Amino acid sequence: MNNSRREFLKDTVKAILLAGLPLSAFEVFKPEVFAATILKGNKGKQWAFVVDITKCVGCGMCVKACKLENEVPYDTTVSRTWIERYVVLKDGKVLTDSPMAGRDGYLKDDPQGQKIPKEDIARGFFVPKLCNLCRKSTCVQVCPVGASHYTPEGIVLVDREWCIGCGYCIMACPYGTRFFHPVYKTAEKCNICYHRITKGMNPACVDACTFGVRKHGDINDPNSEVRKIVLTERVSVLKDEYGTMPTTFYIGLDHTVR
Repeated sequence: MNNSRREFLKDTVKAILLAGLPLSAFEVFKPEVFAATILKGNKGKQWAFVVDITKCVGCGMCVKACKLENEVPYDTTVSRTWIERYVVLKDGKVLTDSPMAGRDGYLKDDPQGQKIPKEDIARGFFVPKLCNLCRKSTCVQVCPVGASHYTPEGIVLVDREWCIGCGYCIMACPYGTRFFHPVYKTAEKCNICYHRITKGMNPACVDACTFGVRKHGDINDPNSEVRKIVLTERVSVLKDEYGTMPTTFYIGLDHTVR
């Protein structure tokens, strides 16, 4: 891809992001206000996700389950969901890594391959990542052929028959959740196991987690655990400044996570 084309794509994506950016994105994030915005005027079933990073131990079982369930080659570095390790040092430096998408867990104290003395570490934690289930998805907006599209329940799917592999959606996603499938050569992403949830089943990653880190449900259902969490607990979202209105919510997130 030549420089002029690359710059054009960057400018296009930036314009789309800014066009949907709410004024609240420039203010201190208020979860209860954001939740009210998400629910306002929202009708019908709308799937949402909650991730509690305070419970994540970085075992990698969710990544294994996702790869096996969704036919993502097991021994490749790409994955629909992954786990990042964060190690915050006392001098303020933050080390992050995700070898093999965190598939095999974190059995060694070697962030980024470095041996860090324990006395230099302020804290450490794990952050599972997946599709952010945006209500204003930039990936859908930039797709020139309509391969990326919404389901009635707000899930973005990729039609492999339509995808031409241009990569626009991969560049547009501010969360880095898209990649090229190494076999099909088309754009790939988490769809919270749409083929499972439409049959009343849990996403594979939810069933694989024994610690209750991940929860999914209909945010418009008054009895949904996800809705109750969003409306009553201190939740936040990743990169709210982009105005994509994600409905993947996090518990225990702080400013070190991007």
